[in-house]
Amino acid sequence: MRSRRLVISAAVIAAGVGIMPGGTAQAAGPSTDGAHGVTSPKDLLKSAANAFTFSSPADRSVTRNLPAAGNKTAVAPKAPGAAAGADLTVGLSGTAGSARMIDLKSEITSTLGTPLTLVIDWGDGTSSSEVATGSGTKASQHLYAEVGSYTVNVTVYGPDGANGPSATNEMPFITPGSEFTPHSPTRLLDTRDGTGAAQAAQVPAWGETRVKVAGNSGIPADVAAVVLNVTVTNTRTAGHVRAYADGTERPTTSNVNYAAGDSVPNLVIVPVGKNGYVNLYNSGEQGVDLIADVTGYFTRTSANGYTPMDPTRFVDTREGLGTSRGMVPGRTQFGVQVTGTRGVPAGARAVALNVTVTNPRGAGHLTVFPSGQSAPNTSNVNFTGGQTIANSVIVPVGPDGRIIVRNGGWDPADVIVDVVGHYSPDGRSAYIPVRPVRDLDTRNPAQWPSGPLKPYRYIYSTFGEENTTATAMVLNTTVTNTGGAGHLTVAPDPNALWQYENKTYTPPVAPNSSTLNWTTGKTVPNLVQASLGANGIVDFFNRSGSNIDLVIDIFGVYDGH
Repeated sequence: MRSRRLVISAAVIAAGVGIMPGGTAQAAGPSTDGAHGVTSPKDLLKSAANAFTFSSPADRSVTRNLPAAGNKTAVAPKAPGAAAGADLTVGLSGTAGSARMIDLKSEITSTLGTPLTLVIDWGDGTSSSEVATGSGTKASQHLYAEVGSYTVNVTVYGPDGANGPSATNEMPFITPGSEFTPHSPTRLLDTRDGTGAAQAAQVPAWGETRVKVAGNSGIPADVAAVVLNVTVTNTRTAGHVRAYADGTERPTTSNVNYAAGDSVPNLVIVPVGKNGYVNLYNSGEQGVDLIADVTGYFTRTSANGYTPMDPTRFVDTREGLGTSRGMVPGRTQFGVQVTGTRGVPAGARAVALNVTVTNPRGAGHLTVFPSGQSAPNTSNVNFTGGQTIANSVIVPVGPDGRIIVRNGGWDPADVIVDVVGHYSPDGRSAYIPVRPVRDLDTRNPAQWPSGPLKPYRYIYSTFGEENTTATAMVLNTTVTNTGGAGHLTVAPDPNALWQYENKTYTPPVAPNSSTLNWTTGKTVPNLVQASLGANGIVDFFNRSGSNIDLVIDIFGVYDGH
């Protein structure tokens, strides 16, 4: 089954919430404008797992023929390569079933009687025993408690058990899931001054630059994926930037969209190439400057798993939530207690945020960093005077459970912080990057015949229907062809798919949070770590009085299994 997309009129949307200035939600009766089929998370995970297939053929079996009762002469074990002529061999193959699961196949060849016994040492201190009925394939499955590298050892015993012939084979296995380690915000690339580049020079039109990740600024050599805040600046025409692992095919998706004169940041979670580099491609007709700041990375070793949350507002300076009421003066900062409150556990090592600046009186930038250290030379949100703009942020938490938000501009601005998830040693969800795929584009009538997303309506997406172990999706949402100012809200849907199918659903209420903000005519992207909630369905609310086109690209899945 393929997952479906429907657009529904939002009958119940609270008026006056979020950061859209003015406007009141309009009540309307539910309506279905169309359906859309896309690749499901189950298919994406299966595709990603193809890269995590391991094997050890039967000719690597080591066979051992123990002496029969009363025979004091032991028969020496047959070395690998000699096993093909033995009475018993076992070949192994394994693929990833989920973030930490192995689907093992043991291919047995035997001229002995039955039953045969398989003893599987999973390499994590646990083992299991199974019975086979002779030659053939025996399927087994195991869920590891942690991501990592393991050696699976399988021994097949004949009918006499440990007193008779046996064959042993072993195979390495690496889980596809990876866990997060926060990193103090650090600049890895700035083409304006040559940081991390061969020289200070713009990335040319239809050109790219590489970012060294592995082994850079304390990032380990075995890094699987990296969290970067990528900023494009000094732009002269419209275009977009694509981030991808060096040595892989360039995707057709986008990460950062820009117009002439823009300075636009966006968070990316991107796999790292085998050589330790990430590529940034400029899909524009003029050169641009690119900046990349790291705030964390993923490795296939036990670290911090992810726990998604319903978007929760922690800070709104307009009303004094989480800090003092009133605009944040230029060149000042404030602290936010994030752990031990409002669903974020005391042991969280990092938090996933959506940070919005609104009502700024001049151009500037926001920097978010852990408490207990000086403000780094990095930025998370860049803005111009009067602009409302949001950006996703993943930031380490300080020793006291706090983060710091600094207004790096000279003029005051209002700041809003929404928490969407957290990373901790107890977090169960590991990250699996997938080949970037365009999931939805309302501009494409072949994919979405209903046209633009209408005012105060939402699209629901059944991302998790076929993969109940998935907990969150890593998406890039882009809004374009905007007829007026507004914002997009992304949140899990409280309805189950069957409720939509038999029309007994209750139109969901959009939470008091925003994912991205736009003004008339602007194209705006933002990374979203979208919780799948209890039903595996995600809502995308158009919280404006004008039509918009919505583009959704998939970059990864958090899997709890």
